[in-house]
Amino acid sequence: MQKRLGAQTVRFQSPVSFLATASVAGQKEAQGPLSKYFDVIMENAEWGEETWEKTESKMQKHALMRAVEKSGIDVKDINYLFAGDLLNQCISSTFGLMDFGIPFMGVYGACSTMAETIGLSAMAIDGGFANISAAVTSSHFCTAERQYRNPLEYGGQRTPTAQWTVTGSGAAILSGTGQGPFVTHFTSGRIVDFGVSDANNMGAAMAPAAADTLSAHFRETGRNPDFYDLILSGDLGMVGKAALIDLMYEKGYMISKNYDDCGCMIFDIEKQDVHAGGSGCGCLASTFCGYVMDMIKMGEIKNILIMGTGALLSQTSSLQGETIPSVAHVVAISTERNRL
Repeated sequence: MQKRLGAQTVRFQSPVSFLATASVAGQKEAQGPLSKYFDVIMENAEWGEETWEKTESKMQKHALMRAVEKSGIDVKDINYLFAGDLLNQCISSTFGLMDFGIPFMGVYGACSTMAETIGLSAMAIDGGFANISAAVTSSHFCTAERQYRNPLEYGGQRTPTAQWTVTGSGAAILSGTGQGPFVTHFTSGRIVDFGVSDANNMGAAMAPAAADTLSAHFRETGRNPDFYDLILSGDLGMVGKAALIDLMYEKGYMISKNYDDCGCMIFDIEKQDVHAGGSGCGCLASTFCGYVMDMIKMGEIKNILIMGTGALLSQTSSLQGETIPSVAHVVAISTERNRL
């Protein structure tokens, strides 16, 4: 079986199975429609810590601990830990996961990090370099606001296209053995920049990258959108979701029938003040590791495509007036081994 299907897609030759996933969510997320699917719900934004940054590290620690507990393995059985977050030098991952003593691969894909770490974990296993690997990421509303926008005390008014960074974390443990669901394909994204420079309009900035990777996946696998029970993007929000549907239609793919976005699902957009929806690494991580995996276990969905979308900006690039390059990574998942 040929592993490389094109410039961006790999097909895994050996079964790469999810042993377990776990999710952590904040209070605002717990007030949304997916509340019952989270493993851990924080009682407040601080969660007993002195700083929000320490809180976010605690979120990753608890997500991984819970996933390990659900998987039935021992921490020492994990060969590699692929993890990242939104903060400078990925400090949430560093401080949150260092006590586990697992070989650490720090990953920065902005809000695409969950899909990227799952893809890299699967590649390590299929390549014979690991038996078990873990993928972890997180975001926190307060840490993201402090780093990327304004201090919360500033009380700045949010634009209609702005999104609410999800306070959430997700951890997935993958193995070369297991009963599934299985990671079957990974389509890695290219950096795409359509010239959007408004840091309060992430959906518009990321949608072109999402369309580029998603169309590459269909083209290189020979599949079409109808193959999947669910196509799920990470955090395009209302604006980006509509833009992606239009961009894919221009490329000849109709995705609206079975497509949704975690940023539109995790909050009740009509009742909760989140403007254009949710965003952040934790958006896809907590939705996939909670709600989606539960739907798979209940047999509601069998073939799933998850796509992490990331805006590759920083404080410095925004202050210097740069545009927002973006990237998207796609992971195909199936409950059936023969879909390999």
